[in-house]
Amino acid sequence: MAEHAAGEHALSLPSGCRETPPEEYLRTFAGMASGSVQFGTETRVPVRLDRLPWSRFPWMVVIGLGTVWILDGLEVTIVGSIGARLTEPASGLGLSASQVLTAGSIYVAGACVGALFFGQLTDRFGRKKLFLLTLVVYLIATVATAFSGSALFFYVCRFFTGAGIGGEYAAINAAIDEQIPARVRGRVDLIINGSYWLGAAAGAVAAIFLLNTSIFAADLGWRLAFGLGAVFAVAILLVRRHVPESPRWLFIHGREEEAERIVDQIEADVREQTGQELDEPGDSITVRQRTTISFRAIASMAFKLYPKRTALGFSLFVGQAFIYNSVTFGLGTFLVEFYDIKDAKVSVLHSWTAADGAARAVAAGRRADSGPAPLLGGIARDGRVRTRASRLAHGSGPA
Repeated sequence: MAEHAAGEHALSLPSGCRETPPEEYLRTFAGMASGSVQFGTETRVPVRLDRLPWSRFPWMVVIGLGTVWILDGLEVTIVGSIGARLTEPASGLGLSASQVLTAGSIYVAGACVGALFFGQLTDRFGRKKLFLLTLVVYLIATVATAFSGSALFFYVCRFFTGAGIGGEYAAINAAIDEQIPARVRGRVDLIINGSYWLGAAAGAVAAIFLLNTSIFAADLGWRLAFGLGAVFAVAILLVRRHVPESPRWLFIHGREEEAERIVDQIEADVREQTGQELDEPGDSITVRQRTTISFRAIASMAFKLYPKRTALGFSLFVGQAFIYNSVTFGLGTFLVEFYDIKDAKVSVLHSWTAADGAARAVAAGRRADSGPAPLLGGIARDGRVRTRASRLAHGSGPA
């Protein structure tokens, strides 16, 4: 089996791809990668990692890296819950409703910029350096947000908080996919991304307590809410220090000896933990090594080689990052201003939604390794059932 490194991972042609790109295309694409090391280097690093049993190592990857989605859920829900409080003069910030929504838009813009910027850096300098750096960026920015005294300062802090989270998405997704065994990768990815709802639930429950003016002053509780993310980020940072650099990344960038040494250590730890010998790895694969890759090369691969997958991924991204976040960031403000609902009840609503989202992520995890069609089909059916139930519950009749 031959795989050619042309993107974040070695470029392979899945069975679902209708046409095999001609050799000229592969040569052109490989030529876009600056600083190419060599072509056709054989390795068993990927197959050695993929045949490992579930053990302490993948748990360390999941806990150290996957918990970033908890931070994102925490950030989005906290802002949605405290949005109405930020519009009060007593909060010390006194934003207008439109300014609260603008802050949400700036957060998403920061996430987009951070994903592109730090994503390029993580391919150039390594996964580990960047997943430590992006977490520090988030940590500093979210702490600074708690000390906001003006709308402009709040905007700047939200942009860099989003940039840190966006950078985390780029570095962490690559690191997780490269180190989790292939047979459970889809399931683990979905459950990890579903942990967003754990952060959302934590943020909603914390907001109920922190927005209670009989416990905390109106200008203090919302500031402490942002401090929660910082505390959690420090705990993640302590675990993340022990996660090694991705062996796949090392090999693709011409650092074979380091990659082999890390895999040797992982295998030794698994043998010691399980008390069993590991199965022999499969055949080696052939990888095109390179040091970095340009945005032009990435765009060429996405739109020429995988246009349908790119369109699907982009539509899912827009639905999550723009449509969902736009509703969540402004939900508290909308409900308080137009429906006269108290802050605490908004947080309760967020917690219910988060609990439901977490349960659905776990349930969908069983279909994640069966391919995109069963997974997305199941999610669509679930959405239709819930829409009909909601219409009936509100007396609108069947959909």
